[in-house]
Amino acid sequence: MTGTAIRAYAPGRVNLIGEHTDYNLGFALPIALPMGTTVDYRPADPGVDDDRLVATSTAEPDTCVIDRDTRPGDVGGWGAYVAGCAWALREAGHRIRGGTLHVDSTVPVGAGLSSSAALECAVLLALTADARPDRHEIARLARRAENDYVGAPTGLLDQLSSLYGDVDTALLIDFRSLAVAPIPCELDHQVRLLVIDSRSAHQHVAGEYAERKASCERAAAELGVDSLREASSDAWESLPQGPIRSRARHILTENARVLDAAGALRDRDFTALGVAMDASHRSMRDDFEISTPQIDRIVDAAKDLGALGARMTGGGFGGSVVVFADAASASAITDRLPDTIVDAGFTRPQVREIRPGRGATVGSAPTVDSGDVEQHN
Repeated sequence: MTGTAIRAYAPGRVNLIGEHTDYNLGFALPIALPMGTTVDYRPADPGVDDDRLVATSTAEPDTCVIDRDTRPGDVGGWGAYVAGCAWALREAGHRIRGGTLHVDSTVPVGAGLSSSAALECAVLLALTADARPDRHEIARLARRAENDYVGAPTGLLDQLSSLYGDVDTALLIDFRSLAVAPIPCELDHQVRLLVIDSRSAHQHVAGEYAERKASCERAAAELGVDSLREASSDAWESLPQGPIRSRARHILTENARVLDAAGALRDRDFTALGVAMDASHRSMRDDFEISTPQIDRIVDAAKDLGALGARMTGGGFGGSVVVFADAASASAITDRLPDTIVDAGFTRPQVREIRPGRGATVGSAPTVDSGDVEQHN
């Protein structure tokens, strides 16, 4: 592919249930979105100085120049994710060529829909198109870029969701074995899936996310296990009252909810799925304390309008709400919820009706039908 333009595409994701379980080696149930990031990479021609990557973005005015020997801290902003991928590849022994990269994305930034992982996975797939590493390796490289170059202490949820997603399919991910099991998620005219962007942006690099991760590590240490995945489901009861006990309770009960939700989705029991989602949101709000008043108000409004289940999705402290609803309730939520949230004094949210989309590809980015994503303000 010397000198030939390479196009790679990676989608964002919505996590149906299983928050902050990935770095605790637990379970999660995400889908890939029908929205994603496209990267066009043109390697430098032979004999041309190829020590640098020059990255541009449709959404950003600045050009990002990345030296071959870039180190964490050299590049900030959106370019840090691109630079982090180049750095992670070099640290892993991969030889990459300089050239130009252009980024175009339809994933809303800061909405908790994994715009960063979509960017990382698309960049890595483009840069390694000749070598073709397996997708688990791409996921690990993307996580290293985000953890060690950007400084966000995330797990592998977002990357695996983007890389392994498929149309009308949810993914049951076991983060201890890294097994990814497809679960049918075929929606019809009776059941709708909505994502409600609060338009209150979140930040993974904020100290609150890192504090939650550290709390889980302390809980595991107090329980005498390497990770909370190794603890029994009721082990949190032996911990003293306080944040560490609450954080452990969320993780251990969330793992059980993910497995219940996966079974319910497999059986198309959307009522049971909704029960698990509702309980998950209460746990994130009360035990893990990662919700916000605006997110809670959106969840409550969706339930008041008939949602089968509603919960915050993503790392927390802003972002989006995911909702399952029957057709009539979905219509009511779409039409009435934004005004309800504005009347409560918050920013007007955006409601999208979605379905699970395809995963990452090298080649052409998928075309998104008007039936795949509908947006309402």
